[in-house]
Amino acid sequence: MPKTLETVLEIDLNALEHNFKYLKSRLRPNTKFLAVVKAFAYGSEAISIAKKMEALGIDYFAVAYTKEGIALRKAGIGKPILVLHPQPIHFDALIENCLEPSLYSPKILQEFIAAAKQNNQKNYPVHIKFNTGLNRLGFSRNDVDHILNLLKDREELKITSLLSHLAATEDPNEREFTLKQIDTFTDIVLDFEEKLGYSPLKHILNTSGIINYPEAQFNMVRSGIGLYGLGNEPEIDSQLKPVVALKTVISQIHKIEPHESVGYNRAYSSNTQRVTATLPIGHADGIGRQYGNGKAFVNVHGKMAPIIGNVCMDMIMIDVTDIQCSEGDEVVIFGEHPNADTFAAYANTISYELLTAISQRVTRVIKGV
Repeated sequence: MPKTLETVLEIDLNALEHNFKYLKSRLRPNTKFLAVVKAFAYGSEAISIAKKMEALGIDYFAVAYTKEGIALRKAGIGKPILVLHPQPIHFDALIENCLEPSLYSPKILQEFIAAAKQNNQKNYPVHIKFNTGLNRLGFSRNDVDHILNLLKDREELKITSLLSHLAATEDPNEREFTLKQIDTFTDIVLDFEEKLGYSPLKHILNTSGIINYPEAQFNMVRSGIGLYGLGNEPEIDSQLKPVVALKTVISQIHKIEPHESVGYNRAYSSNTQRVTATLPIGHADGIGRQYGNGKAFVNVHGKMAPIIGNVCMDMIMIDVTDIQCSEGDEVVIFGEHPNADTFAAYANTISYELLTAISQRVTRVIKGV
């Protein structure tokens, strides 16, 4: 890899392939695999990720919103794309781009039936989502007959899958709750299929569900964070490779005298002579103010340097007193060491939030094409 000359987010497609093959190895041979590429593929670069996954033989994609699916279609992605949280205002565009909605309430179902009818659709693929305990989106268990009555003798829609969302698959203390969710979904599926007369796809597992509840694979699973090299437990993380690395460079080095301050509001003041380095990355790039004032550390030539003072919009300052470095040298914000989980924990948050906050102004560099 060429020397880093600016703030970049490196995206390693070889690592993505490794993670996919590892997760796939934990599934039954016939279990389908859905890759979640919402939010710019968890803050990376959705088009490159999706094209790689399609080449690897992925069965399905999922996005959160219609415009994310449209972007994939415009880029030439041909695999089925599930829209997890479709809005009625976008139904016409969704149909025009052959995207598949997750329908989660009587209102949304009725509005999509009307849109499908207006667009002269027949057997349009839809997914029915049930709430089994997350209490976010989804029909209730008691809605099965209502759904089927709405669809009875209608040709506009065809149910492609039944799905639900587990709340705490990574937490062993919530195993009883998770098993109850799986049992509830199983009962819904049996009831629905018996009355429907055919067997759609069924999926409830996320990445940590794949690891901890393999008996609940049904015939498809969904993975997001695991594909990007981050699991929910150290044993699994050791088998995965981080797909993204946020890197930057040292813009300037300063010698700070005792009692001098650094940055806005003089949030840092030195007790002794120190050496600081200024980096061209800040809260406008996704490294929020919560990482400042000694809470977070970055990697400079294999040594950890604390972020000092308040994070600025476009810059952060780090203490490199005990690190031999020069202006123009590379600095790793997160990647392999620290990884995104570790860096996020500095600010008492999670890698999902950190990754998806990386600004689109940060240059994406694709490796392993």
